[in-house]
This record gives sequence, structure tokens and C-alpha cells, in this order.
Amino acid sequence: MNDRPSSPRQPASATPEPSASSVSDAAPKGRPNAMTRKPATTPPSAIDPVTAPGVVPEVPLAPLAALEEARLEWDDAAPQAMDYGDVYFSIHDGRAETVHVFLDSNRLSERFRDWREARPFVIGETGFGTGLNILCAAQRFLATAPAEARLHVVSVEKHPMRAADLERALSAWPDLASLAKPLVAQWPAAVLGVHRLWLDERITLDLHFGDAVERLSRLEGGVDAWFLDGFSPSKNPEMWSPALFAAMAGISHPEATFATFTAAGFVRRGLRAAGFAWRKVPGHGMKREMICGELDAATSAARAELMGLAERQEQHDRPRPPLPSPAQRGVLHPLRREQPWTQPPQPAPISRETHVAVLGAGIAGTSCAEALARRGVKVTLIDAEAPGARASGNTQGALYVKLAAETNPASRFQLAALQYSRRWLASLDPEQTLWAASGVLQLATSERERKRQQRFADNHPLPEALLRPVTAGQASQIAGSEITFDGLFYPVAGWVRPKALCQHLAATPGVSFRQARIVAIQSLGAEEGREEGGKTGNNAPTPRWQLQASDGSCLEVDQLIVALGEQTHLPEPLAHLPLQPIRGQVSEITVPPEQAAGLPMLDSVVCAGGYVSPCQRHADGSVTLSFGATFAPRDEDEAVREADHIANVAELRSALPAFVAAWERARGVRLEDDAWQGRVAWRAASPDKSPLAGPAPDAAQWREDYAAMAFDAKKRVPSLSGAHLPGLWLSTAHGSRGFTTAPLCAELIASQLCGEPLPLERELAEHLHPGRRLIRDIVQRR
Repeated sequence: MNDRPSSPRQPASATPEPSASSVSDAAPKGRPNAMTRKPATTPPSAIDPVTAPGVVPEVPLAPLAALEEARLEWDDAAPQAMDYGDVYFSIHDGRAETVHVFLDSNRLSERFRDWREARPFVIGETGFGTGLNILCAAQRFLATAPAEARLHVVSVEKHPMRAADLERALSAWPDLASLAKPLVAQWPAAVLGVHRLWLDERITLDLHFGDAVERLSRLEGGVDAWFLDGFSPSKNPEMWSPALFAAMAGISHPEATFATFTAAGFVRRGLRAAGFAWRKVPGHGMKREMICGELDAATSAARAELMGLAERQEQHDRPRPPLPSPAQRGVLHPLRREQPWTQPPQPAPISRETHVAVLGAGIAGTSCAEALARRGVKVTLIDAEAPGARASGNTQGALYVKLAAETNPASRFQLAALQYSRRWLASLDPEQTLWAASGVLQLATSERERKRQQRFADNHPLPEALLRPVTAGQASQIAGSEITFDGLFYPVAGWVRPKALCQHLAATPGVSFRQARIVAIQSLGAEEGREEGGKTGNNAPTPRWQLQASDGSCLEVDQLIVALGEQTHLPEPLAHLPLQPIRGQVSEITVPPEQAAGLPMLDSVVCAGGYVSPCQRHADGSVTLSFGATFAPRDEDEAVREADHIANVAELRSALPAFVAAWERARGVRLEDDAWQGRVAWRAASPDKSPLAGPAPDAAQWREDYAAMAFDAKKRVPSLSGAHLPGLWLSTAHGSRGFTTAPLCAELIASQLCGEPLPLERELAEHLHPGRRLIRDIVQRR
């Protein structure tokens, strides 16, 4: 699925269907797609609807695997898809066609110019191809939209290009280079999933790699304008299906528009069956006709209801986009009837004056603060000590994952998080002063682990750029030290400087830090709190939270994200969360500059029972070797223990005996007896080892609403969406992989809070829901 070709096509033969006239002297101004046309008079469709109006089709989640990359032939700078026998664009008029078909027919210039919502304008595209459509739209957005407006693009691609091919194709338009460069630099590996990129500080691009219907059917978010693109229907008929059109309708905002280059009869009928009204308009160049349109009235109303949008009538022919109102419950989506508690609440109205507090300044809290500040939200970051003071305060930490042999939601999320964190760090710190792209080796130091890794590799044919099995010899070359075990190598992983990273994030413009020990949090409801600023731009009241500090001072905010962990006792109403504090001690040996020569150096992070990172080199010439860490649940001892250091050394000696021997020869002392320091901290984990990220459940209400499930958890599931505490969010239980998982969880929460498309599939967002353990306790009568 790619940019639509510009080669001449014969109009599809079909029985003539009536269409609306294309000129109106008094078009309604409120409706985005009003343009200068009368509403479409699309006839009924002969195709039966795939789903109920405004509902995406139910499609199984595809296997986690590499995708087949695009096979290309080239005519100068113009690529052609060998598997489809069609061009991506014409080097002569492809750009003009993009402008006519997708930008102008969706009336983007005017809509961008008039955009005043705090949420981003969302474009959806059914075939990314070379990205020409999206770069043209992004360029138009930057030229016409207000300075505070944001653009969010969701684009599907089943056969991604290689980065080098993408760069070659886009080189035909030098004036797009400022947008093409970050696209190519962040281009992800060809693996199923959602890949979030940034083309500009105001433009987000979500690449959904995989089949269009399968990907769009699990998208969380609403599209304002569709680019219905792809290879010609005659070349790629599988894509142009009723299921695709139903998926588009099912994730559209009520006032969504669409445009496509084709006017084929079966496309018109399929769109009509899905709830789109269409009209024929002149095509580009030799193409006589194309179609564009919008959701019909019934489907628009259905989408408004499913999205929980309040109806608002204007003095126009049709209502302007309705606005959300705060509520504890979201409208239950039909695909969530088996797990209604996972239905998120409707986003509270967000304005650029909304004030959000983030409680906790470790990696979970600071990444949330950065994600919101990047969107222009005012953030107060609160911690009893300082950014990066506790579990996120080590001088070095690994960016790694450990994936299950059999595919499960936890592994899908971890792999997505690893890829996201790598792109996020590269965008945040391209000079790598806060992190290093060293890769991570995961060794199979036992026969059991070797078999587990082999099962994983057999079950997950992933791109080698993301993950590959290695022999002991290959591992030795990667690490720069003799290794006697086979393993897995993650090229996109590495290590970070935790404390420095947290401090950097806390200094993000728009984030203010407040040192305070919060002893209580209290909901003030929608109408209480300070009068000034208690309303949003649409005059809807927002929930307010009051935070009380140990010194008696209080802070009132519109939204609150709790990102506490370690040994912290969560305040009510979050005390029900099943956090497990796990004590860990790391060992560090710092060697002064005059003794650093001749020391063995690792080139990658190496993980087995513990981990060791490449030595940090300091400005004064000294180096620090960091390794560990112990894993001790229910251990509250704050003291650094020599026994734990000896355990860390034993683990390192077991995994890397040659490296330890070389270190000891260079130092002239056993590693156990070297001048070491230790650091103790507590990591918060959940019982299933996945983070808790998302809206906070109202535990008391859940126990009442879902009590019947204690007697039959399958047949007595109420059709009642989960009650949530308005304006309260959680990011915690990241365990030992917080620098991998916390940034994506922060992006998830920021997207949920701001009413954006989510950076994860629906199932993975549900997997992270903070209420998942509460439901289990209800079912098990705990």
C-alpha cells in the first residue's frame, strides 16, 4: 500500500450513479468539508455493511514478525513496485497530483488555517509508500496553521521501503528535505506494529506497519481527513475492500472527510456501505474523475456517540464538531464487551491553560512531564528529593528487554517500547551524551535458557536490525571480549545515564520542578478549586486535584499523574494497587585516570543473570565499571552490603570469565577486593511484571459494578464500562526495565490525556491498564 500512481488509467466501467453538483454559493462555514459544494447525494449501496455504523471490524491480531519489504524497480528517481506492477508516483506530476487529490480535495489549507483545537488535527492514510503525500501535507500545515496548532498523521504500510530507497525516492523534491531527513533518520525496521516518529516539533507520524484492515481495526483515536491511497484497485484489489472502508469509518471523527484518486464503482459502493457519502469531482491530469466526501449523517452520529462527544448545534446547516465532556466512564465500545473495564474514560476537555502535576521525578515521572510539555501543556513535576534521586539515580543503566518464547502482550509491548525509546533518545539527544547505542547481548548461560531463546527465534522471525541470534564467537566479536555462550543480540538497545537523563527531562521548557513530600491527594470534583483557570476554552469544567505537602502547603491542578514507585506507599485512592518493592544493589568501580590505561573494555551491554555495561569514560579521564544488580523482594534494608557486591561479582564472573580475568590482571587485585562502591534502591514491579500505565480505576466502584463476576467470570460480565477517577493517571511498576518502558508509557498517557491517536494497539493499551489486577482480585474474591 503506497502512494497512488500517477500513470493514466481508464475510468472503471460501472453503472452510472448520481452524484452531487459541485458548486454552492452559500456553503455552511461550520462544517470542515463544506468547501464550495452542496452535500453529496450518494445513492444507497448494493453492498451489505461489514459492521454496525461507525464500528471497526473485529480482526485477529497479526503475528509479531518481520514484514516483506518493498521490491522496487527504478526509472530515474521514480520507484515502481515489482509485486504490483504499478508506480508510486510520476516524477513529472506526482506531486501536483498529491496536492489536487488529497490536500485540496480535503480542503486542508483552510482547515489548517482555522484549526484552534488543543488536540492535533489528524490525517489518516491507507498507504504510506514514499511518504510524498504526508510530507506535502506537513509542508502545507507548517505554512498555513497557527503556531500553536499540531498535526498528527496515522499511515499504514504493508510493504515498507528500505531507508535507502526512501531517501532516494524523496530526493526528487529538495524543498521537502527538512521533513524527509528526520523521516529517513527515524525510519523503523520492517516489523509489525505502531512506530511513532516526529517530523517536526509540531508534527507526529504514526507508521502502522502491517495489513491496513488489521492495523486500523485496533487503532485508538479519531481521524479528521483521510487520504484513501494505494496502488490502483485493479493492481491491488485486496486492499480496496469493504472491511477497509468500515475500519476507516470506525476510527473517524464525526466530521471526517476523505479523498481518493479513483472513482471505481465498487469503491463507491463500498464506501457508501461503510457510511461515507461521496461525490465525483474532476480528477488530476488525464484522470477524468475522482471522489471525495464525508461521513453520512447516521454514521457521523454513531461516531459521536461512541466517542462520547456531546452534541452541539450551531446556526448552520450541520453541527460543528462536538466537544467532549468530563465523565468517569467512557462509552462502551462494542469490541470491549468481553472486557468492559478496559474502556478508557473520555478525555477531559484540554486547553493550553490546563495544569498537570506529575508526582515522582524518576524516569516514569520525568518522561511524562517531557511528553506533556512537548505538547504545550503546563506541567509541575513534584518529588520529595530531586529528579533522578532514587531508583532512577544510578549513573548507568541498561536499555534492554527479555521477551517470552511464546508471543504474548507483554513481549509485544516490550519490543514496541524498546524501538520507541531508541527513537526518542536519538531525537532527544542526537549527540548521545545521555545514552549510548551499544546494543545489548543477552547470553544463554544455561541449557534451559538456550532452548528458550531458540524457541523465541523460531516463533518470531524478526528483522536482524532489531534482533538476531548469535553464536559465542559472534557474541565475542560484538562485545570485544571472549564469550563462551550463544545468545541474542539487540542492535537497537544500549545504555543510558539515568540520573543525568532525568535531570535533562526535568529541565524541559514548560516543566517546573517543585521539591515537596506529598502526604495526601484529594479530588475536588469538577466544580471546586480555584475559580481562575478552572474552566477550559469550551467552558466545560474539568476535574481538579489537590495535593497536600508535608509542610502544610497545597497545590491544585486540573490533572494528576502519579509516577511513584520503589518503597513509596501510594496515597488513597491508589492504595489498592499491587506494587511490589524489589531491592536492588549495583556495584561500581571507578579507576583514576593514571590507572585506566590497559583496562579491558566492553563494546556492548551484556546481560545474563545480571548485567554489565561498557565502562563510562569521564571528562577527567577516569572510567567507571557498573554491574549488578541484586533482586530481593520484600527486603527493606537500606544499607549497602558487601555480600551483595560479592553476589554481583559472582554473577559477572560466571557470565564473562575472560573479561573478569583481564580486568583483574590489569588491576592486580581480585574484583571482589577492588575499590568498589554500591548503591541501593527499590524498583516497583507488578505481579505480572508489566507496567501499570493509564487512567486510574475507581476501585470501590469496580468492586460494586463487577461483583457478579466472582460467581461466573465469563457469563456474568456487566455491559458497563469501567469507572475511573477523573483526571487521575498512573505510570508505575516499571521494574528493572523502566528506561525501556517508561518513555512509551509516558507517550501513551499523554496521548490519552490529550485526545490523540494512541502509540500502541488497543490490545496493548488494555494490557497496561492499571485496573487489570483489580479485576482478577474481584473474580478470585480477594
